[in-house]
Amino acid sequence: MGKGMKAGRKKSGGGFSGGGGYVGGGGKSGGGKAGGGQAAQMRQIQAMQAEMAKVQEELEEKEVETTAGGGAVAVKVNGKKELVSITIDPDVMDKDDPEMLQDLILVAINEGLRQIDEMSQSEMAKLTGGLGLPEGIL
Repeated sequence: MGKGMKAGRKKSGGGFSGGGGYVGGGGKSGGGKAGGGQAAQMRQIQAMQAEMAKVQEELEEKEVETTAGGGAVAVKVNGKKELVSITIDPDVMDKDDPEMLQDLILVAINEGLRQIDEMSQSEMAKLTGGLGLPEGIL
């Protein structure tokens, strides 16, 4: 019977009934300071998210132009990772070797996409201050 009584006392004194434990005492004594810190952190995160959205919008409006084959193929890619234009020098259009032209186009497009990614990462790193946060966390 003694063990049963200990269990009863432990349960009633553990804070579930407001006796200085989890529910009654914890929320009023230290919760205000911690909550204020959390609120400040949330405001800071929201401000950073807003700034990141603004930067993302600016990036989407930018364009990069890349070339391949010594300028035989030029492409423009925007910040939304959309191909905006392709310019092909007619002198590289060889009907007997279409693969060469296809390769030049792929090289130019992939380089444009790489540059857009690099620009985006660089701008976002400025905002996060090199926190090393995974992409999409904010």
